[in-house]
Amino acid sequence: MTADPELFFPVGNTGPAVDQIDKAKTVCGRCTVTETCLQYALETSQDSGVWGGLSEDERRALKRRAARARRAS
Repeated sequence: MTADPELFFPVGNTGPAVDQIDKAKTVCGRCTVTETCLQYALETSQDSGVWGGLSEDERRALKRRAARARRAS
């Protein structure tokens, strides 16, 4: 699968960036390594871009939920 790497790193998260994020997620939806990609992003604290089909905000929320779950157990 070939996609322009810039697609996965939109500037901002409003306006045209929202369309770019959606396009990147569409590519992720067809990718065979989405889970591995997301795991890498989480383990290496990738703060920018779309990784494993999740946006920056979605990965932050996922990390917060995981941290709350760890504290609760």
